[in-house]
Amino acid sequence: MARVGAIDCGTNSIRLLVADVDPVTGSLVDVLRRMEVVRLGYGVDRTGRIDPAAMARTLAMATEYAAQCRELGAERVRFVATSASRDASNADEFVAGVRESFSHYGIAPEVISGDEEAALSFHGSTGELRARGIPGPYLVVDLGGGSTEFVRGADAVEAARSVDIGCVRMTERHLRSDPPTPAEVAAAVVDINAAIDTAEQEVDFDGISVLVGLAGSVTTITAQALGLETYDPERIHLSELSSDQVLAACQSLLRMTREERAALGFMHPGRVDVIGAGALVWHEVVRRLAGQGVHRVISSEHDILDGIALSLAG
Repeated sequence: MARVGAIDCGTNSIRLLVADVDPVTGSLVDVLRRMEVVRLGYGVDRTGRIDPAAMARTLAMATEYAAQCRELGAERVRFVATSASRDASNADEFVAGVRESFSHYGIAPEVISGDEEAALSFHGSTGELRARGIPGPYLVVDLGGGSTEFVRGADAVEAARSVDIGCVRMTERHLRSDPPTPAEVAAAVVDINAAIDTAEQEVDFDGISVLVGLAGSVTTITAQALGLETYDPERIHLSELSSDQVLAACQSLLRMTREERAALGFMHPGRVDVIGAGALVWHEVVRRLAGQGVHRVISSEHDILDGIALSLAG
């Protein structure tokens, strides 16, 4: 077993997984798994730059994560940065800050492409599905803060496409009222469906067996659909819902006020202001697949973070 550290720094959150990996079986045993909302992508869609306060929050957490990797004895570490770091004109400052924090490991953040992000998400999320005898082909959808990845495959990735829709980007671009107005929702839906159309041009949605949703927006919507009083990752992980159940949960969250969302026991404070947009994106994805006969929707707590850890095996 090799002890590794994986960091996924996205538009909304930064997450750490320290795990023991069996290079033969590809199995993971968690040592530490944590997530903090730092909103690195705040304002990037509008300004093209990482906000100084967001940069400071994220680099402070990177320093804390680096210390935990050392304390827990991680032998190898990989730091992957996604949408906000691809889009920002001052991404070099972010890279330099992370390199300093992880100087013990001699690494810098890898600002990966959307295609690589999609592949890591697929491998991190589908191993358990195959182990449980849930057959593909799967459509894995990783709904992030700035981008959403669509990946089709059974045993391996067959096709993938990343598109620029996510809970932070859609909130900043469209959903400014509390709750969003019908006009704001309609404008966002136009953007979202145009992006889904783009994804479908490269990722065939025909013949999909299961729709697999990843990341915090999806798991939060799942908590709503399951009627959870507190966030319970064991209940959420690999839970299966019908498309109708998911669509109803999305509509419910979208119609709530900020105060009503904040009062939900399972709601992370950092998601309160963006979950409406996340629900709208997921609603349109699930609705599109349901229209093509896919009514089986599974949520996974394992995603790109697990894929990053697995990539360090061997």
